[in-house]
Amino acid sequence: MTTFQEARAFLLKHRTDYEAAVKNFRWPDPVPFNWALDWFDAELAAKPDSKDRPALWIVDAAQDKQTKLSFAALSKRSNQVANFLRALGLKRGDHLLLLLGNVVPLWETMLAAMKLGVVVIPATTLLTADELRDRLDRGKAKAVVAAQDQVAKFASLGVENVVRIVVGAASDGWLSYDDAAQDSDSFAADGPTNADDPMLLYFTSGTTAKPKLVRHSQRSYPVGHLSTMYWIGLKPGDVHLNISSPGWAKHAWSCFFAPWNAGATVFVVNQPRFDAKALLATIGRCGVTTLCAPPTVWRLFIQENLAAFKVALREVCGAGEPLNPEVIDQVQAAWGLTIRDGYGQTETTALAGNSPGQKIKVGSMGRPLPGYRVQVSDADGHPAKEGEVALVLGADRPAGLMQGYQGDDGKLSGAEGVLYRSGDVVFEDEDGYLTFVGRSDDVFKSSDYRISPFELESVLLEHELVAEAAVVPSPDPIRLAIPKAFVLLTSGAERTPETALSIFKHLHARLAPFKRIRRIEIVPELPKTISGKIRRVQLRRLERDDDRNDPLRGQEFREEDFPELPKTRSET
Repeated sequence: MTTFQEARAFLLKHRTDYEAAVKNFRWPDPVPFNWALDWFDAELAAKPDSKDRPALWIVDAAQDKQTKLSFAALSKRSNQVANFLRALGLKRGDHLLLLLGNVVPLWETMLAAMKLGVVVIPATTLLTADELRDRLDRGKAKAVVAAQDQVAKFASLGVENVVRIVVGAASDGWLSYDDAAQDSDSFAADGPTNADDPMLLYFTSGTTAKPKLVRHSQRSYPVGHLSTMYWIGLKPGDVHLNISSPGWAKHAWSCFFAPWNAGATVFVVNQPRFDAKALLATIGRCGVTTLCAPPTVWRLFIQENLAAFKVALREVCGAGEPLNPEVIDQVQAAWGLTIRDGYGQTETTALAGNSPGQKIKVGSMGRPLPGYRVQVSDADGHPAKEGEVALVLGADRPAGLMQGYQGDDGKLSGAEGVLYRSGDVVFEDEDGYLTFVGRSDDVFKSSDYRISPFELESVLLEHELVAEAAVVPSPDPIRLAIPKAFVLLTSGAERTPETALSIFKHLHARLAPFKRIRRIEIVPELPKTISGKIRRVQLRRLERDDDRNDPLRGQEFREEDFPELPKTRSET
C-alpha cells in the first residue's frame, strides 16, 4: 500500500528524473485521509522546528507591513476556526461560501473546513450580487465567510437562513470572524474522512456557458496536487510565490496544496494595483525561490530591466495560457532561467508540464506528469497526433481528476466511463510533447484550413504596439470564415491606419497566406472573464451578428484598405 508520505517522498527524490518518476510513481491508495489533520497538523506542524518555519508569508504593499505565520501557529488558529464553525452548527457535508482576498483568514478557513469535512465554495470578491445568488442557490451554501466590503452585496439576496461571518466588525446579521479566537486551539474530528468525501465545489469561469459546478474530493485536490508540486519543482524550505486570485482553482493549486505538499512557504504580495517593478523588487528582497505567474504578468515583467533585479529564484513557471517565445528568451537572457510551462484545468491538478530536468521544447506545454495517462483523441475517442486532451480512466484514473460536474440534483457527470475529455486541442510530437492548439470550440476553419487563434495571437503579440489580442472567425462568403483580430494597443499607441498597416506588414512577414489575419479591429478593451481570460465567445458573437453598436466595437481595418500590401497569387 502506498501512503501520501511515500508518494511525496518518491517525487521529491526524483524531482529532476522525469523518466523514473513517470515510470514508477504510484498515487497513494484511496484510504481515509484528512490532509489538514493527517499531513498539515501531524507532519508539518508537529515537526520540532515548526514554530520557526513560516507556512504563510503575506506582504501588504499598501500598508508597508508583512505577516508571517508558522505551520504550528496556522494549525492552532485553524483549529479555533473549526471549533467556531462547529459551534455555529456546521457539520460534515455542509457547504460554505468563501469570499475573501489574500488575507490570513482565507487559509485558516480552508484548513478548518477540511478538518470539519465542510465543503468549501471558493469565490472571487469580484462577483456581482446576481452571481453570488447563483452560488448560494446552486451551491446550496449554509454559511458564508466574507470580507467587510462584500457584505452589502448580500442585502437583497434573502440570506436570513445562512450563517454569515464577516472578517471585520460584526454588523446586522453578521458575526465577527474575530470571535473564533475565543475557541479552543485543540480540535477533535467527529470521525474518519473518506477519500471520496466532497471537499471543494468550484464554479467554472463561464467562458462559453453558465458556470458548471466542479466537485473535488478530500483526495483529488490535496493528494492530486503532488503532480503540481512536481511540475513546479518545489522542495522543502522553498519560498513560493504564485500570482493568482483567490476564488479560482490556480490559487488552490499553488497558493495552498502544492507548496504545503512540499513543506514550502506560501508567499503572497498584495498590491493595490499591479506594479511589476515593485513586485520584482519584493521577490528579490524576500528571497523568493520559486515563482509561477500567468503570461500577462510575464509580459509585464519583461517590460522592466529584469537583469537589474537580483533574485534568488531557482524555478520559474507559467500557466493559464501558453507563453510566447519572446517572453521566454528575455527571462533566460536576464536571469539564466527558463520559464517552464504547465497545463491543467479546474477539473484536474497539473496533468502535463515541463518539469525540472526535462528537455524543453519552446512552445510546448511539456509531457504528461507522473500519475497522469494522457491520450490525444480524435472526435471518436481514438488516439491521434492532433486532437483533444483526454485522460484514461478505469484502473489508470488519476487521483487529481474531479469527481465530476455536479448537477442541480446532486448527481455527478463528465468524469466517468473510459475517457475524460478536456475540450482542449493539442498536437503531440514524436517525443510525446504536447503543444496547445486551442479550445475545441475556438479552433475554426478557413478555406478548409484549421486555424488556431492562439498561434495567430502569439504572432500579433510580437508586434511592439500590441498589448493583447484575440482572434476569431469572421464570416466570409468564399472562405466560410477569415481570421479577424481584435487588438488592444499598448499605452500611448494611436488607433490610426498607419498603426494597422504596421501590424498587417508584421503579420505578412510571419504567417503563411492561408492563415493570415485579414481584418484588424483596434478596440478600447477586450471582454474578459472574472479570472482574466479573454472571452472569445463574446467576440465571435459580435462578429457573427455584425453588431456595430456594441460598446466593445472599435475601428476596423481590412487588408484591402492597403494596396501597398503584397498579394499572393490566389488573391490577384
